[in-house]
Parts: sequence; C-alpha cells; structure tokens
Amino acid sequence: MTKPDMTPATPHPATPHPATALPATALPALVARHAALTPDALAVVDGDTTLTYGRLLQAGHALAARLRDHGVARGDRLALLTTRSHRTVVAQLGLWLAGAVCVPLDPAQPRPRTEAMIADAEVTLTVGDAKLLDAAAFPGPVLALPEEPLASGRPVDGSDPDGPAFIMFTSGSTGRPKGVLVPHRAIAELVTAPDYVTLTGRDRVLFHSPMTFDASTFEVWVALANGAAVVVCTEQRPTLEDLARHVERHGVTVAFFTTALFHQLAARRSRVFAQLRSVVVGGEAMAAAQAREVLTAFPWLELVNGYGPTETTTFATAHRVTAQDCEGRIPIGRPICGATAHVLDAAGHPVADGERGELWIGGSRLAHGYTGLPELTAEKFVGHASAGGRLYRTGDIASLRPDGILQFHGRNDDQVKVRGFRIEPAEVEHALREQPDVDDAAVTVDGAGTSEARLVAFVVAAPGPVPAGTALRERLTAVLPAHLVPDAVTVLERLPLTPAGKVDRRALTARAHTAESGPADEPAAPMTPLEQAVADVWGQALGLEVTSADAEFLLLGGHSLLALVVTEDLREELGVEIPLADFFAAPTVAAQAALVERALLAAHRDLHPETPEHSDAH
Repeated sequence: MTKPDMTPATPHPATPHPATALPATALPALVARHAALTPDALAVVDGDTTLTYGRLLQAGHALAARLRDHGVARGDRLALLTTRSHRTVVAQLGLWLAGAVCVPLDPAQPRPRTEAMIADAEVTLTVGDAKLLDAAAFPGPVLALPEEPLASGRPVDGSDPDGPAFIMFTSGSTGRPKGVLVPHRAIAELVTAPDYVTLTGRDRVLFHSPMTFDASTFEVWVALANGAAVVVCTEQRPTLEDLARHVERHGVTVAFFTTALFHQLAARRSRVFAQLRSVVVGGEAMAAAQAREVLTAFPWLELVNGYGPTETTTFATAHRVTAQDCEGRIPIGRPICGATAHVLDAAGHPVADGERGELWIGGSRLAHGYTGLPELTAEKFVGHASAGGRLYRTGDIASLRPDGILQFHGRNDDQVKVRGFRIEPAEVEHALREQPDVDDAAVTVDGAGTSEARLVAFVVAAPGPVPAGTALRERLTAVLPAHLVPDAVTVLERLPLTPAGKVDRRALTARAHTAESGPADEPAAPMTPLEQAVADVWGQALGLEVTSADAEFLLLGGHSLLALVVTEDLREELGVEIPLADFFAAPTVAAQAALVERALLAAHRDLHPETPEHSDAH
C-alpha cells in the first residue's frame, strides 16, 4: 500500500480541536477517589446484590493480593472468562490493581477462536467463573474467582496510567482477530466528567453489552468514574421486554444501545425510553426517521450519536441529536475528551469544507496499537507532523461542515458493520476457503445501513460434490463467533468480477435478493393454527412468507436482533414470553409453536390454580 505524504501541511481552519486533556489516570484511581469521598455510595447493582464504593475497592484489593500471591506480576496479560455480573466489575478492578492487562473472553465464542486470542495476546493466566473454566478446559494455568467478593486483603495498586488496561479483539482481514491495546489513560479520559453526555453521581448506568464489546467500557466505567452506579443486566441474552423491565426495576437513567438495537426499540416506541434521561447510540449510521420518532415521543430524552473505532477508545466524536438534525443525515459531531479529528486526502493533507476525505483520529485517546502486529500498527497508526503526533487511519469517509461538525459517508474499503459489530469480510472468507469443498468465497452485506442488514456469503465449490450452503453455515459456527457467521450461504458457479478483475461485491449484493437456495421443496404439510400464528410473526420480522412448520429461523436469514423482534411480537400478539435461550433452542416453527402452547397452558393453569387438571370448569 502506498503511504501518504506526511510532510507538514497547514491545518484546515475548521479542523475540530481536542477537548482539554486530563492528567493521565489509571482506572483504579477513579474508584479509589469515590471510595474515599463517598464509601457508602452505591457502586454496583446486580439483581439483589449490591456493592458500595468502599466494598468494591476492598474486594478489588483483596483479589489483587490473591493474584500477586499467585505469581501475577505487573504487565502480565490475564484472560477473563465470566458471565456478566458484579463479579465482572470486581475482577477487572482486581486485575488492574495487580498491574495486569485484562483480555476479555466470551463464553459463547467458539473454542478455536478463543484459543487463538489467548495465544495472540500472550496470556499467562486465565481467571474466571469456576464452572466456565472447567467447561472450557483451556491450555495453560487457570484461577477460579471467588464466589463472593473477598472481604480483606492488603492494599495493592500496580496499575499504570500509560499501560494497557484491555486487549480488545476486533475482526481481522487476515482471517484472525486482532487485539487492540487500549490504555488506562484513554479510557479514563473518555469517562471522567464527560462533556458529550449528562452524568452525575445520582445516575444509574445500564451494563448489558458483552464484556468483549468495547461499549462495555463506557457502560461500567463512565458510572464508576463519576460516582454513579453500574446496573448489571442479569439476563445474559435480554429480550426487548427484559431490557425495559430491568431499566424500570432499577431506575436506570443512562444507557448505551447499538444503532441496530436502538432502531428496533424506536420502531416500537419502547417504554424503555420513558425511564431513561440519556441514551448514547453507536456502531453504525443512525437513521433520521428513528431518531425523530424517539425525540417526538420522548422530548426530554438526551440522544447522543457516538462514533469511534476500538482503536480510538470506544467513542472519538459525539453529537447531541436535535429535531433539526433529523431533517437530513445525522452528524457524528465533534471530537470529545482529548481526541482530534482530521479529514484528509490521499496525500495526508486537509480537504476543504464539505469535501469528502478519510477521517483520521489523533490525540491522547489512541490505542497503543495491535498486539504482536508491528507492521499493521505502523500502517494504521501514522506519525503526522502537522497534527502533532500519531493519527489513526479509520478507513471511514467523512466531510467537515463549516461549523466544525463531522458528517459520516461510509467506508473506503470492504469493512462493514452489521448489528453494531465491526466485520472484516476477509476473515469470514478465509474461514470459508478453509473448508475442503470450497474453492473461493466472497462475503457482502444485504440491506447495509438498515436494521434488516444481513451478512451473506457466496462460494464456488471445489471439484467434487457440491456443498450445501446450510451445511457450510453450520460448519462455520464451530470456528467463528455468531456475529461473523453469514445469515445465508449460496453456491455459485463463479464469482462475478469487475472490469478490473476484482470481485464485484455490488453485483453480489444485488444477487442476494434473488439467489436460489436449490431445487424447489416438496409442498409443505398444512400448519396448525398455532404454527401458522408463529409463522406469521416470523414472516413479519423476516420480510418473507414462512410456509412450512419445519422452517428454521436462522436458515431463513434470522439473527439475534431479529430474534428480539420476534420474541417481542410473540409477547404482544400471543401473550406469551419466550426467553431468548429457549427461542434459539427451538429453531423451527413447529418447535416454537410447542413452546407457545406450553406457555399458554401454564398461564391458563395460573389463572385457575385450584382447578383439577381434568375438570370441565372454565
């Protein structure tokens, strides 16, 4: 790749300037400050379990002392394998107080990918929930976290403001995820007294994102940095109704939602917004129609559009959305909390107002780089003389309005966002090409930028028996996390090419609407009334007609976000609540109809608890 000319250029007068940088601070110091000022203030709520700031800090020191006794030294990289709970917060704090770097792991992720992350991060010890550690049986030493936070231990603080707090893995174009080294000071600067969202010590912030998703750093640490409380969502896979009930029960006032989830909540005018005061949205471009819907129905709501890759520590820019913004493309705003933003041309020089260029992010909020990948680090984190230091090349196309507000215009490469997850199609293509019956593969997005966006794959079969797309998809679930598994896999004779000889992804995207899945099926057997009701709910969410009781949700293009939609529709239209875990365990129309029937029978029995089972009474 040709590197841009980095000779100094006169900065564009409208280039946004950074907010005042804060002194370098490690995250444990933020907790310690509030533990000293208000030790009895609420810090963490997890169902019926609560921790005060004093108790949280005490438990962190005790865990750090145990880790030191176990041989953990400053700079060691420790993997953390837990379900989302108050113990997650204690564990992060304890790891940092011991001087370690936290490498979050997802219990639901395929073992090969997790083992690759452990190896690439050079993990020396994996700590976590005892049951998860036993089930995973990862290579190398492990240490189970105590069931309850430890009550005593000598004070230990080996944290370093300039050292990495997390290694967060993102999709990689080489076929392996890449680990981003995110420093303490960058997170502390993001969350301490933020000017992009209203936050006080009286607020309660919802923690519902996976620990491996960088938004979780905002959810946990924006609360603890400001004396507020973290409210842990106890449902590991919450439905839309679960989120609303959790927010109401615990008086949550601040929440982050991925753009796709926000769009689904907005489409229903979810009562979750009635409780909240501030909502931060990020991951993809925000739709003006959904933003208008929410601001109209809940005019008091502070709605913030956040933008930023993991390499720039969760959010680099933000914009408070107004009704006027909803008349056009929603801006991504101005740099926040020590970040800088520059719209540059191919030579690395500023473009004029209104012109499009690549968005480069600088300032004190940048990650150190990628673990074990010095060449990629040098390619993406580039020294720029006129910017006064390193800049990160986002690969995103932006323009700068005369008032200094940034507008987002998409990507300059193949990277995509689906349901808030950053995806390098090359990683999925690599996994497909590794299959013995696949000769070539290409991956694209159908419905990009909408809540119905789907990751779709096209493959060319190797000589021999032609693989079934459904079989290939099932094989990928063993090597890729759920968000990287294509929603559909179609076998082609050859991949379409552009005149330049590259894969024509635009043609593939168009073909995704009409791709044939194979020979026509036999006419489906008639469905029962309850099966038809479930099929109708599915069809409404999937945007197609579901005609068979044997149809499988995932094979029809369903995914986790659409599952939230379906469970909400089943609740509203049939009066039953189906947990997401049960939903995915019953993948067909027939199986879900049976679930609905059992739920309805149980509700009927609850209405007549003293009626004998075989009575004719009603």
